Amino acid sequence: MVQAKRLQIWLWLLLPVAFVCALALGPQFISPLDFLSTDAGGVSSRIIIEKIRLPRALLAAIIGSTLAVAGVILQGLFRNPLADPSLIGVTSGASAGASLMIVLASGSAGITSVAFGAFTGAVIATIFVYRLASGPNGTSVSTMLLAGIAVSALASAGNSFFEYIADNDMLRQISLWQMGTLSGATWPRLLMAYVILGGLLLWVPRYSTALNAMLLGESEARHLGIKVDVVKFQIIVLVALTVGIAVALSGTIVFVGLVTPHIIRLLIGPDHRYLIPCSALGGAILLLLADAFSRTVFAPSELPIGVVTALLGAPFFLSLLRQQRTLSIRGGQ
Repeated sequence: MVQAKRLQIWLWLLLPVAFVCALALGPQFISPLDFLSTDAGGVSSRIIIEKIRLPRALLAAIIGSTLAVAGVILQGLFRNPLADPSLIGVTSGASAGASLMIVLASGSAGITSVAFGAFTGAVIATIFVYRLASGPNGTSVSTMLLAGIAVSALASAGNSFFEYIADNDMLRQISLWQMGTLSGATWPRLLMAYVILGGLLLWVPRYSTALNAMLLGESEARHLGIKVDVVKFQIIVLVALTVGIAVALSGTIVFVGLVTPHIIRLLIGPDHRYLIPCSALGGAILLLLADAFSRTVFAPSELPIGVVTALLGAPFFLSLLRQQRTLSIRGGQ
């Protein structure tokens, strides 16, 4: 408990540092002193921050927190540190929905219609997976995982079809969306994101006790008075809503929901009372720093943020698989 609280304090201290980095770094470096300045350069810097970097940094923070928390509760539900929202088809469904809207609008789809398509695709995929996994004896987590893989494959096939029939403009728009971007951050969209996603994130900690009990196994959780099937349904719906909205706002950003919770779990253990808030902070910090890096490394060009998180997450994922394999071999001996 002491270690968890200490980590939480450190994360709260790191969050403003990451936020300042997101405001300062980019094609044009802006010192915090320039932001406060009243000369011509200071006015220009303030415009860049107020119109571009501040909304983008705020969006990165809420999206990072959302993806990390979604990863935490899914890993707790599946009792598997390798679980993330893409496992139940949410991410693939959202991507297919966005691609469909782009193709239907012949490449001239506005951000609102694409976001609506992404959210709708995420919800449809989640409902489909949940219906496949539900039966008279409740909801099977293993069946849900297999259904998620099948739905993800189906959505990927749909994406490939949309890319095949798309022209150059549509194909570029689909590719940019699938690589993730925070460039569409505006104050109205931020208000919507913080009201909806912020409210959903505040609701998640109420599942901490249930998730802790489910780590012991479903039958043990039932003996402890946890309504396992109800919790499963509510968590799946919550993940569909949060990830669907996040993907609708920022495109596909991978590995944040996998890497962040696992790092936090290694530091403080599996207690969801501390794992959820610490992962929310860690996800915000990770995406803020990734966004700053994406705008700086090839300036004045911008590297898609989904590419940055994939470059960070893929090696970590491979090391995770290797660690799991080593533990399995030792267990077999």
